[in-house]
Amino acid sequence: MTSELVLEAINREFPDKVLHHSLPYGLLTVEVKREALKKIVHYLKVSCLKFIFLTDICGIHFPENKEKEIGVVYHLHNLEDNIRVRLKVFMRREEAEVDSLVDIFYGANWMERETYDFYGIKFTGHPDLRPILNMPDLGYHPMLKEYRLEDGTRTDKDDKMFGR
Repeated sequence: MTSELVLEAINREFPDKVLHHSLPYGLLTVEVKREALKKIVHYLKVSCLKFIFLTDICGIHFPENKEKEIGVVYHLHNLEDNIRVRLKVFMRREEAEVDSLVDIFYGANWMERETYDFYGIKFTGHPDLRPILNMPDLGYHPMLKEYRLEDGTRTDKDDKMFGR
């Protein structure tokens, strides 16, 4: 099985649902429409493609791109043929919500909770969506790029020492 075969199968089953695809470092990366994500993941698992292992789910934040500000990245693995695929969905921050995959991969439970906790992305249909690592009353999502990394008023450090 090859990445090209996987991409061809996704395009055949879900025409017009793939927005972009690439092969960085040999890993098939497919950006799909948010409403089709769950069906595509289900197809990848139950079809002859056999992507039966959900390796990871994580959030990403691109504040400079308002149309694709928030994203969710899914890594799936076909253990028999040792091939992986990365699926991405993007949305506006105000619409940060995707379907939960817990009914397809029970292991998605904690990964979705962590992504919700750190990025504020809601997973529709999740059985217990609440903070998992942060305090429940924290009041913000710490991985969002909303704050400067450093205090610009500091005078006790020299940026030349850090390659800037």
